Amino acid sequence: MADQENCGRVTRLAKKRAAEAMAATDSKQQPTTKKRVVLGELPNLSNVAVNRNLGSEPEKPKCRTKKKVKKAVTAMTAPDIYVKSDDPQMCGAYVSEIYEYLHNMEMEAKRRPLPNYIEKIQKDVSPNMRGILVDWLVEVAEEYKLLSDTLYLTISYIDRFLSMNVLNRQRLQLLGVSSMLIASKYEEVSPPHVEDFCYITDNTYTKEEVVKMEADLLKSLKFEMGNPTIKTFLRRFTGVVQEDYRTPNLQLEFLGYYLAELSLLDYGCVKFLPSLVAASVIFLSRFTVRPKIHPWSSALQRYSGYKPADLKECVFIIHDLQLSRRGSSWAAAREKYKQHKFKCVSTLSSPSVIPNSYFEDVEE
Repeated sequence: MADQENCGRVTRLAKKRAAEAMAATDSKQQPTTKKRVVLGELPNLSNVAVNRNLGSEPEKPKCRTKKKVKKAVTAMTAPDIYVKSDDPQMCGAYVSEIYEYLHNMEMEAKRRPLPNYIEKIQKDVSPNMRGILVDWLVEVAEEYKLLSDTLYLTISYIDRFLSMNVLNRQRLQLLGVSSMLIASKYEEVSPPHVEDFCYITDNTYTKEEVVKMEADLLKSLKFEMGNPTIKTFLRRFTGVVQEDYRTPNLQLEFLGYYLAELSLLDYGCVKFLPSLVAASVIFLSRFTVRPKIHPWSSALQRYSGYKPADLKECVFIIHDLQLSRRGSSWAAAREKYKQHKFKCVSTLSSPSVIPNSYFEDVEE
């Protein structure tokens, strides 16, 4: 009898543990409290402040004349800093050839958005709507802990698609989540599911609509999904800058990431090559940290292929974004980089005026 009681007790305990384990598993699988938002009726405004609170009642949305870009000078063929690295992932033996290839790829017409696609192609989408959408996608990427490469590819897909297809503003958020779905599949080890992207829009769109837009986007871009982004070149230019320090300067690195994400928000940066934006970000990061020292150097000029004068227009746009003279209502990147893990770099400010002398050629 005692043995039977013991067996019964053990069985009950085993069932209890199993039930607790199942409950724990279920709680892990439950979606975290995601901020859902509807970006439906986007206001057709210029770049003005728009009040948004993604955590409250969903509101109705926020969602190149081909400019000649000087070809990078001696850029990608110079002896490379990574040649000195023992890390096999740095591909030191042929890194120069890799970046020369990437630079040529970024200039291919099929991988470039039209610099003036909103004026030329779109009838119902404005620069402000695009900025609101990108601002929201920065939050989505943070919510789902996506790689920054995924975010950059997402914006690239959006700009390229809008360069070829007229889109109604009610479908702009749908384009955004479908683009991020594709970019996630391309970059992430465990990408979010289609249902996750439906949920984050407060189920404004069905799974079928997201998948249909995904297919339309892939066909429109002819399945050319792997193009270099700002982050691609920023990694290399940051490595050049870090050569000046005995230990890596994390503040400078995070500041570069922050300014690069700010550049995604502004339609004015669409006309610039990713490598030029990355170089401009490095220029402004160095100016912010050490405003009294010339932010460019012969090494940066050699590895980037850009002279300071080439960067002037782009630097001014990003500088205005940094000082909230542009896009002051787009807060996602600013909030993201206020975190201690990013050294609170969005709280840093640079002088309001960049000396013209900094855009003169540097001595070799």
